[in-house]
Amino acid sequence: MIDRAGLAEFLRRRRAALQPEDVGLPRGQRRRTSGLRREEAAALCHMSTDYYARLERERGPHPSEQMIASIAQGLHLTLDERDHLFRLAGHTPPTRGAHSEHISPGLLRILDRLQDTPAEIVTELGETLRQTPLAVALTGDLTRYTGPARSLGYRWFTDPATRQLYAPADHAFLTRMFVSGLRSVATLRGPGSRAAQYVDLLTAQSEEFRHVWNQHEVGIRPGEVKRYVHPDVGMLELNCQTLLDPSGQHLLLVYTAVPGSESYDRLDLLSVIGGQLHH
Repeated sequence: MIDRAGLAEFLRRRRAALQPEDVGLPRGQRRRTSGLRREEAAALCHMSTDYYARLERERGPHPSEQMIASIAQGLHLTLDERDHLFRLAGHTPPTRGAHSEHISPGLLRILDRLQDTPAEIVTELGETLRQTPLAVALTGDLTRYTGPARSLGYRWFTDPATRQLYAPADHAFLTRMFVSGLRSVATLRGPGSRAAQYVDLLTAQSEEFRHVWNQHEVGIRPGEVKRYVHPDVGMLELNCQTLLDPSGQHLLLVYTAVPGSESYDRLDLLSVIGGQLHH
């Protein structure tokens, strides 16, 4: 059963504890509330202000599990707080572990401070959970995919358009790297895992995948520099720094160009025109 009073109080407390700068929002001059405004919290949770406000006032419909997960992420809750929120709403909390898509508050706080840099949070299977605006300008919105296509390694073998963004000279290496990475995760997670399912799907669909998979290569790491071919600004050579969340589930990838380089200028240009581009 839903605990409406408990849910409302918990939401109000968590909203009051969040400051605008914690979630990448400007503080502004006329801020009377101690934390976030209701409309700001609602926007972070991807719902209408009216819907969110009714939850805080102990009214409205019974929120679905999907809605509660969205609120937990929007309010930057820890896993313990997320589980508590699910129980208040009368739902069983999602399982924790490799398949969890709940991003830790610490990782989100870092991403929110990287708005002028291409950065993304990804799962061990290369599924993009969150991107900065400049990352969207660089690669397009990678969070729009559903099913197995959410995984970059899966799309590499099933969607030819995926390869257009990468320098042709790097394709053969990237093919081996994606297969090697999937082999590592499939071995780690075991039969029945999502990684194992992707192996089965790709084995059935791609002759190229089957050929490389049979080489049994492991431990092929990405190079220090990633080369992107952007349709509007051309070739970009970017260094990729990786931050692993302490829980070991998600990676924060940050892309930077060497100051003074051609790629640096092109990334600068992309940040200016990025908002006008639609892939």
